[in-house]
Amino acid sequence: MKKRRWPQILVHTGQHYDANMAGVFFDELGMPLPDIYLRVGSDTHARQTARIMTAFDAVCGERQPDLVVVAGDVNSTVAAALVAAKRLIPVAHVEAGLRSFDRTMPEEINRVVTDSISDLLFTTEDSANQNLLREGMPADRIFFVGNCMIDTLLRHVEAAVSRCPWEEFGAEPGRYALLTLHRPSNVDSPETLGVLLDAVNGIAERIPVIFPAHPRTMAVLERSGFVAAAGLRLREPLSYMPFLGLMARAAFVMTDSGGIQEETTAMGVPCLTLRNNTERPVTIAAGTNRLVGNDLACLCGLVDQILAGEWPKGEVPPLWDGQAAHRIAAALEGWSEQQDQWGRPSSFVVCQAS
Repeated sequence: MKKRRWPQILVHTGQHYDANMAGVFFDELGMPLPDIYLRVGSDTHARQTARIMTAFDAVCGERQPDLVVVAGDVNSTVAAALVAAKRLIPVAHVEAGLRSFDRTMPEEINRVVTDSISDLLFTTEDSANQNLLREGMPADRIFFVGNCMIDTLLRHVEAAVSRCPWEEFGAEPGRYALLTLHRPSNVDSPETLGVLLDAVNGIAERIPVIFPAHPRTMAVLERSGFVAAAGLRLREPLSYMPFLGLMARAAFVMTDSGGIQEETTAMGVPCLTLRNNTERPVTIAAGTNRLVGNDLACLCGLVDQILAGEWPKGEVPPLWDGQAAHRIAAALEGWSEQQDQWGRPSSFVVCQAS
């Protein structure tokens, strides 16, 4: 947008406030610092969403943007979209149309609501296009642009690998596994988490497992008195670059994250998803991802296949080529020109980030 000389404001809501999970992105990825930082912090879904809406409404009232761009599926996404829609400000949603069809996931509610009130829908895979069409979205609002997260990955993966982050853990490239867990269904119950990590402890006896634990996960582990096996390297969250380097050279990844399913697919790294569903089916159809759910026997069997070298190579999905952001900017430029023809200004853009 800056290259196209569009005035814009970057709003960081502060929903994610841990230094390694939010602030470090601005440094490591060369992003401009936020113009506005709302500092909403953590809370229940309802209170956090309400606080974001209240703070972001004041921003919109003061700045009067012509367009609000939201990304992903977090509470910040739906909160900013709701504020804009009620102020009759057009909304553009990046990563639109993804569906797990599981309404017990807070992110699914955020996705469905945000898409329903968005004027421009930027999608990462064909299943998202089809989901939106089935839900009655006009085809001229849907733009299949590819995946911005893969833009970021492709730009930084070489530098991330050059840091050799596995050395911190006494591991060798291709000879360790990487684990992430953060979804409430996996980590909020000490019993559920304990059973899962008992299986991971068994895997760690065969191959080192590096586990940067989400703060909510670490809190449950501390309360439950979990004892990690010698091969399970438990530590605090990592920032983007060392984590990307670890992921790129892992023998396999175990995760309940949606984004990691995409990143491993782009790099051809085997991924075992510890969920019963995925909103990113292209990672299974075309990529290296497999759903495991809570079937721990299945998990161990798939680990056997990976360690035996019997995992399909997969392929990179269409338009995951590092050019998604350029396609989005071109689509926004076309939309802007249409607004000018209708006598409405469209020179000012607010980009909202969590």
